[in-house]
Amino acid sequence: MQIKTRIPKILEEYDKSNITIGTLGGHSALDICRGAKLRGFRTVAVCEKGREKTYEKYYKTRDDKGIIDEIILVDKFKDIVKVDVQKKLLELNTIFIHNRYFWVYCNFKEIENKFLVPMFGTRDMLKLEERDVPKNQYYIMQKAGIRIPKIFKNAKQINKPVIVKVAEAKRGYERAFFFADSYKTYKIKSESLLNKKTITKEALKKAVIEEYAIGAHVNLNYFYSPIDDELELMGTDTRRQTNLDGFLRLPATDQIEALKFIKPKLIETGHYAVTVKESLLEKIFNLGEKFVAATKKLNKPGIIGPFALQGAVVAEEGKEDFVIFDVSMRIPGSPGTMFTPYSAYLYKKPISYGERIAMEIKKAVDGDKLDLICT
Repeated sequence: MQIKTRIPKILEEYDKSNITIGTLGGHSALDICRGAKLRGFRTVAVCEKGREKTYEKYYKTRDDKGIIDEIILVDKFKDIVKVDVQKKLLELNTIFIHNRYFWVYCNFKEIENKFLVPMFGTRDMLKLEERDVPKNQYYIMQKAGIRIPKIFKNAKQINKPVIVKVAEAKRGYERAFFFADSYKTYKIKSESLLNKKTITKEALKKAVIEEYAIGAHVNLNYFYSPIDDELELMGTDTRRQTNLDGFLRLPATDQIEALKFIKPKLIETGHYAVTVKESLLEKIFNLGEKFVAATKKLNKPGIIGPFALQGAVVAEEGKEDFVIFDVSMRIPGSPGTMFTPYSAYLYKKPISYGERIAMEIKKAVDGDKLDLICT
């Protein structure tokens, strides 16, 4: 029996008065669990040995403090598909909230076909974040009519500033970005990374060569409710990246000197909240609505719950436009989105992603509609 037919039966057997919200111990787990506790749910975090202290000690529920009721300790995150781990999650009536960790450390096929715990969100769309799979995020955005950067299929065609997104050799889930403006600079920089074994030839062949959108970077963080058939803007933010941020704090002349000793890297280390002009909000909602509509056509039931369109606001011919270069088809990693005003404009108070997810699950439980939001 396929997962798609088994999940509804599992949900039918759940004790709806005793639902637990679960997630992997990392990425956005604290945001998820805080929201769950605010809405009256129990919480469980599946933690990897050696990385559990945040959840087992510092934020463990005790007295009137903490948000993590229980942890399940595994040797590796990917062990979440083991029968004994799944059994425990099912006994807790767990609805699992996937995040970036889930898809970095676990196997796509095993999650899609062997993980029997009901998941909030669209289970088989997460892999479409990856750029080397068919009908991926670029395909969806093109079908949605969302502007994306020009993609160069061949490095010899480079005739403007580009960013090359290639997987690191050591950490395949992280990308070793580098910039180029011609085939010549592409060759020089790629060969340098190859010689240092930062990347591999195989990874370079799969790399995406993308026009570099010069503009203000903004992540547009949304929530789509299948129950209400409504799109919400949860907040806007941008990234702190190391060691790039350190370079940018230096005067230009010192940056040139520093480049002799160390090269810029774009490793995400945090986020900070930003706001956008009110006049841009209609465009932002339009982008999100087009994305939701495209996912419904291409991959039923379409996107469920949180997602983000990450891009830049560019200025051209006296007007501003959004160029979207990345998509998160799950909860983004920034808990700081609630510190922008957009959820408060709707709910009269700031709502975190974790709380908004818990609100949707609570509404589904009360209305017997868990099958609309879980896959």
